[in-house]
Amino acid sequence: MKSESGRSLIEIVGVLAITAVMTASAIAIYNSIRRNQSNTIASAQLREIVKNTKLLMEMRDDYTGVSVEYLVKAGALANDKPPIGTSWSIDVGTEKNTFVINLMGLTSGECEFFANAVPNWATEMFVNKYRFNGYSDCFSTGNNEISFVIE
Repeated sequence: MKSESGRSLIEIVGVLAITAVMTASAIAIYNSIRRNQSNTIASAQLREIVKNTKLLMEMRDDYTGVSVEYLVKAGALANDKPPIGTSWSIDVGTEKNTFVINLMGLTSGECEFFANAVPNWATEMFVNKYRFNGYSDCFSTGNNEISFVIE
């Protein structure tokens, strides 16, 4: 009698299915970690922007004339690329001794990140034009806007 060795087609398909599930899970975990790291880096960049803006403008005792373009020309920012989102602006606040960082074009996940971890360098925060009150007002469709008011 001859003995056969090898794998059946069902065994091979089973191994391929298990490999596919494990690969899909690994990709999902990698993307989640990458998004979280990107948000953390953006938060650190914003903290640095706040520090540099305060150092540059504190001699004037107000933030009149502050903008992304002004900060780039003064050397406080390397370029005008937003740390996160599609666009941004820096403007003087309602009081001349405050300034506002506006981040526009944030995804739902990016908006939720900042809504769940309000930075300590911000005096006040607005999510999609509403004062942040502990509840997220982020749009699930994306295109969110967050404004940080800094004294």
